[in-house]
Amino acid sequence: MLKTERLQNLRQKAAVAIDNRVRAINAGIGLKEMRAVLRGDPPTEKPNPRYKVHTTSFLFHIRPRYYEKGSTIFTHTFRLGFFTSFFFFIELFTGLILMIYYTPSPEAAYSSILDLLSNVPYGKLLRDLHRLGAEGMVIFSALHMLRTYLTGSYKKERSFTWLTGVILFLVTLILSFSGYLLPWDQLAYWAVTIGTSMVEAAPVGGNEINLLLRGAPDIGAGGLLRFYLLHIVLLPLVAILVISIHYYKVGREHGISLPASMEEGDVKPEIKKQARQRIDFIPDLLTHEVFLTALGLLILLLGVIFFYGGAPLETHANPQQTPLDTKAPWYFWWLQGMLKIDPAAIIEGLASRVGLSLEISRLLPSKVIMGLVLPPLMFVILLLVPYIDRNPHRSIYKRPWAIGIGIAAILLLVVLSYMGTPDYGIETPPATRIVQDLAPEEGEGPLRLIPFEQLQAGAYEVNVTPTERMCPDMDFGCPQLEAVFGEYTDRLNQASEEGDLENLSAFLIIEDWQADLKKVTARILWDDPQTGEPKNYERHLYLHQNRE
Repeated sequence: MLKTERLQNLRQKAAVAIDNRVRAINAGIGLKEMRAVLRGDPPTEKPNPRYKVHTTSFLFHIRPRYYEKGSTIFTHTFRLGFFTSFFFFIELFTGLILMIYYTPSPEAAYSSILDLLSNVPYGKLLRDLHRLGAEGMVIFSALHMLRTYLTGSYKKERSFTWLTGVILFLVTLILSFSGYLLPWDQLAYWAVTIGTSMVEAAPVGGNEINLLLRGAPDIGAGGLLRFYLLHIVLLPLVAILVISIHYYKVGREHGISLPASMEEGDVKPEIKKQARQRIDFIPDLLTHEVFLTALGLLILLLGVIFFYGGAPLETHANPQQTPLDTKAPWYFWWLQGMLKIDPAAIIEGLASRVGLSLEISRLLPSKVIMGLVLPPLMFVILLLVPYIDRNPHRSIYKRPWAIGIGIAAILLLVVLSYMGTPDYGIETPPATRIVQDLAPEEGEGPLRLIPFEQLQAGAYEVNVTPTERMCPDMDFGCPQLEAVFGEYTDRLNQASEEGDLENLSAFLIIEDWQADLKKVTARILWDDPQTGEPKNYERHLYLHQNRE
C-alpha cells in the first residue's frame, strides 16, 4: 500500500514537472490545454491561458488575441501578407544553411556554388528553394500592397502600417538584388556592375557612393564582401524589424480591415454583427496558418522538384568580357526599361516639330533623371499615398480616381517591364543576333542541346547543304542537328530578304577537335548594305561529350 502511494506521488510529481516544463516552453500552455487546442475544445483553465501566450511570447506578442470574423474571409486578403512572411522564413532557413558552404571571395565564390550543386546533399534543392523563395517574397509583397491599395485598407489609423509595408517591399527588392551577385557568374556580375554604375551618374557624391558600394572602381573582393554582408546581416535585420512592427500594428492596434462592403455597404445589421464576431487566434487561426504553411511547403517542394528548371548559374564572372544580353532580374525590368528612355531627346524632338531648336541633354541626362530621380520619387509617392488620398471611402466604386490611377500605374509598370527586356530598343547586328539565339554566350541554346553523337564533322553551307538527311551514315540520322541547321538557314535567308545581309554566304563547320570534344564554328559573310564593304562574323564553340 505504501509503495503504491509513493508510486502515485512520484507520478504526480513527474506529471507536474513535465507540465511545468511544457508551460515554460509553450509560454503558459500546459499539456491538458495543448490537448484541448489540438482538439478545438474550449479553454480548460481560467483565466484563458491562450491569451496569456500573447503577453509572454515574443512571436505571439505581435499577433492579436482574436480577429474579427469578416477579416478572415480568404477572398478578402488571400493571405498575401502571411505568404510574404512564409517566404521570408524560407529565405532565412535556406540562407543559414547555404552560408555554411559559401565563401565570399572572387576566387572561391563560384567554385563553392559548384561544390554545393555537386557534392552537398540536397544542395541544389536548397539553392533552388532559396531562389524561388526570394522571387516568391517579391511577388507576394507586391500583390499584398496591391490588394491593400485596391481595398483602401491604408486609410486612417492604418497609414503608418502602409508605410512599413512600402519600406518592407523596398527592403525585399534590395535583398534580392544584393543576393544576385553572390554566385559570381557572368550574368550576376554584369547585372550588378550596370546597376551600381547608375549611382556613379549622380551629380553630387556619385563616385563616393559607387566606391562605397563596390569597394573599388570595379567590383571585386571588396564589392562582393559588401554585398554579402548586406545580404546576410544588415538587410535581414532591417526586414525582421520592419516585419515585427508591421505585424504589431496590424495585430495589436487596429487589426485587419473588414471588407469595404461590410463597413460601408448596405448590408443587413445581422451580417455586420456576424462579421464583427471574434475568432480567437488560438486555436482557430493558428491551426489554419499551420495548414497553410504545410500546404505552401508541399507546393514549393513539388514545384522545385518537378517543374522548376533550377536556379541559373552561368560561366565564371569575367570582368574583361561583357555578355551580349546583360539583363537585370525580372523584378527590375521596369527600371531597365526606364533607362532606355531619353527625356531630353523626346523634348528636343517635340520642340523641333514646332520650329524650336533645343539642346538640353546636358541639363537632363537620362541616366540621372530616369535612374536616380524618378525611381526614388515613385517610392516616395507610394509612401505618401495615405496622405495624398483624402477620400474617406474605401469602396472601389467610391474611389474612381484612386482606382484609375492605380490601374494606370500597373499598366505603366507592365509597359516599362516589356521595354526592359533585352530585345527591346537594342539594335544587334543580324548575324550576331542569329548566332546568339542559337548559341547564347550564357545558357544552353538549341546548338548546345544537340546530342554529341549527332555532331557529325563537316562543313555545312547555307542554301547549299540540304537541311534533311545531313547524316546519311547514321542509322537514325541527326534530327536535332538538322533542325538547328534549318533554323540557322531560315533566319539568315530572312535577314537577307530584308536587305540586312546582302550577298550572303554562311557556314556551320563541325570539327573533331579531340576524342571527346567538338569544335563548332558559325561563320557568316555578307556585304554591308550601305557601304558595300565585305563583312564577316565568326563564333567558335567547344562542345564536350559530357555536358551535364
